[in-house]
Order: sequence, then structure tokens, then C-alpha cells
Amino acid sequence: MINDSTNTISWKSYYELCKPKVVLLIIFTAVVGMFLAVPGMVPWQPLVFGTIGIGLAASSAAAINHYLDQKFDAKMARTKGRPLPHGDLNGTQVLGFAFTIGAIAMLVLIFLVNELTAFLTFLSLIGYAVIYTVYLKHATPQNIVIGGAAGAAPPVLGWSAVTSTIDPHALLLFLIIFIWTPPHFWALAVARREEYAKADIPMLPVTHGAEFTRLHIVFYTVLLILVSLLPYLTGMSGMLYLVSAIGLGFGFLYYAVLLKKTADDIIAMKAFKYSILYLMLLFAALLIDHYL
Repeated sequence: MINDSTNTISWKSYYELCKPKVVLLIIFTAVVGMFLAVPGMVPWQPLVFGTIGIGLAASSAAAINHYLDQKFDAKMARTKGRPLPHGDLNGTQVLGFAFTIGAIAMLVLIFLVNELTAFLTFLSLIGYAVIYTVYLKHATPQNIVIGGAAGAAPPVLGWSAVTSTIDPHALLLFLIIFIWTPPHFWALAVARREEYAKADIPMLPVTHGAEFTRLHIVFYTVLLILVSLLPYLTGMSGMLYLVSAIGLGFGFLYYAVLLKKTADDIIAMKAFKYSILYLMLLFAALLIDHYL
């Protein structure tokens, strides 16, 4: 019984290393990119193997992030229960897991999808797991703005998995997520600014104050609304998407303005949670509109 319990904990710990909620959002936006790349049904091979490869690569990057951030995670209430600071796994186990699933991801993408997707996915993995986590996160309060490029890549990866090209419309999807990332993450950072300060991570509300950050959340949300109109303005999407983008965008702006007015950390967390729902519903609208 003890061994069974230990094995259960280990598998749950490995699963947690993958940041499953984040990876599911990554996979969803990548799959939407696949469907938007073609007028009809996506061929089964890039759909299945592209999803597997991109998902495994994202999970590998998440596990590497766990390893590199373990001493900082131990200082923050939000992250101190993660497998490494909690002692459920050791560094060797985490790196072994990360490199194994990362290697499988690259092999799947190279041999069963295409080399361009494998290359772009590898760049995204390195961008998040190394460039952002090791350098940007601790070097500048603009960390999430610059580092957001890695997190914005999934629709481009999905598109290239189907077409073996980097399409301008895929880059519009990249731009939407790139602009979405700062207000999304800064809402969390505002609510958890004391934890980031304790861990000595120079997030914007730590270096420039919560009020300054709340103003920037409003600014980026307005910019996001404008950028989200581009798929309609370029003929990529139709009226259903336009109405959805405007409605969802003003919902996001409502929380951003409310946060600016109230300076309430509870509102900050509501804004953070809404931002996730916003992105999911926006990409769902893109997908539905594409087939109507």
C-alpha cells in the first residue's frame, strides 16, 4: 500500500510539472490555428501528431521552468507546494522527465509533422524555459512583455503543422496572444506583488508599483481590443467573430477599469481569471466563424 501511494503521488507530481491548465490552453490555441489554416477538415496526421508534439514540448518547457525556478517557488505561497520545493521530486527526476518528453516531442514533430514546426516549437521551448525563465524574468520588469513571444507561438505552430508555412494570418493570432499576455499576467502580479517582492522577482508592480501596473493593464487591454479586430479587418473572419471580439474585449476592459478604480486585489484575481476565459472564447469564436 505504501508503494502504491508513493507511485500515485509521483505520477501526480509529474503531471503537475507539466502545468496542465496552461498546456491545455496552449494546445487549444494551436489546434485552432490548425483548423484556421485550411478551408475544410484538418488532415489527421498533423492534427494528431502536431497536437501531441506541441503539447509534449510545452510540458517539457513547463517542467524545465519548475526546475529553474525552484528556489523562487519555495518563497512564494502560490508556488511553494509545487513538486520540487515541496520535496515530492528531486532535480534529477524533473530534468530527466523534461528532457525525455522534450526529445519525444521533437522526434514526433520532425518525422511525423514537418521540420518547420519542429524548429519553431524548439525555439518556443527555449524561449520560455531558458531565455524567459533564466534571464528576462529576473532582469527587467518588462519580462512578461518580451517573454510573451514564446507563449504567443502556439497558433503559428498549429498553422505550420498543417501547411509547412508561416502565414500572415497565423501571425495575427500570434499578435493577439502577445498583446493579451501582459494584462493577463500583470493582473496576477498585482494580486501577488508581495510574494514576487519576497522572491526578489522584478515584476512590474514590484518595481513600479501597483498603481502604475493597473494603468498599464488598462492600456494593454485597449490595445488588445484594437488588435483583436484585425482578423475581421483583414478578411480572415466574419461578423460572428467581430461581435464576439468586441463583446469579450469590453468585458476585459470592464475588469481592467474596475481594477484601476478600486485598487482591489480581489478584482485583480477576477481580471486574471476572466482573461483566461477571454482567450478561450475568442479563439472558439474564430473557430466557429471559420466554419459558418
